[in-house]
Amino acid sequence: MIQRFLFENISMNYIIIVVALLLLAFAIITLSRQQKRKAATFPPGWHNLLCQHVHFYDQLTATEQKRFQKRMMQFLSEVYIESIDFELEDLDKLLVAASAIIPVFAFPDWHYINLSTVLIYPDHFNDDLNFGHKDEQKHIAGMVGSGRFNHQMILSRKALHEGFDKKSDLHNTGIHEFVHLIDMTDGVADGTPERLIAHSYSIPWLKLIHREMEAINDNKSDIRSYGGTNEAEFFAVASEYFFENPILLKKNHPELYEMLSACFHKK
Repeated sequence: MIQRFLFENISMNYIIIVVALLLLAFAIITLSRQQKRKAATFPPGWHNLLCQHVHFYDQLTATEQKRFQKRMMQFLSEVYIESIDFELEDLDKLLVAASAIIPVFAFPDWHYINLSTVLIYPDHFNDDLNFGHKDEQKHIAGMVGSGRFNHQMILSRKALHEGFDKKSDLHNTGIHEFVHLIDMTDGVADGTPERLIAHSYSIPWLKLIHREMEAINDNKSDIRSYGGTNEAEFFAVASEYFFENPILLKKNHPELYEMLSACFHKK
C-alpha cells in the first residue's frame, strides 16, 4: 500500500515537472519571438528589385527611398516570414515588407503590433488552409488570422507577386491584407480605422462607404466587386485602388480619393 502510494506520488510529481518544463519552454520561445531583433542592413541588390517590382517605391525621391528601405528592414526585424512547401526567396520577403510599409509610409512611428508571423503558401488555398493540387475551392489569396492563427497573416505567393505586376487590375493582395491589420488596430475590422481617420470624419466616411458599396452592388462602379461585401472589405479594396492607381481613382472617385488621401496622409 505504501509502495503504491509512493509510486503514484512520484508519477504525479513527474507529470507536473514535465508539464511545467513544457510551459516554460513555450514561454521562452514566445518571449524570444516577441523581442525585437536588430534590423539588418538593407541589401544593395534590393534597390533594383524594388524599382523593378514596386511602382510606389520607384516614384519616391532618393531620400524617401532611403526612408522606405529603413522602414522595410525594421518591419523585417519585427515580423517573421515563413514559407510553406517552397524555399523562400529575397523577392518574397521584399514584397511582403513593401506591402506592409506602403499604407503606413506617412506614419514614421507605425508598428504592426497585431502581427508576429506572415506565412506564405505557394498558391491560393481553401477554407481549410489546404493548397495541394487535389484540394478543391482554392479561392483564398490572403487572410488575417484569428483564434489559433491570431497575430498571423497567410498569403498566397502567387497572389502576392501578381499584386505587384504592373499589368495588374488595381488588385494587390499584400496591401489588402495589411490594410485589414490597420483597420483592426482598434480591436475590430469595421472599415473605419480610428487610428487614421479623425473622429469628425467617421460619419462622412461611413456615408461615403455605403454610397460606393451600393454603386458596386448595382454594377455601376469600377471598384472591384469584392468591395461590396462589407465595410471592412470595401476599405481594403478601395485602398488597393488608391495605392495601385491613384490618378484613375481621383478621376473616377474624387470624393473617395480625397478621403483616402486624408486617411493615409498622402500629399
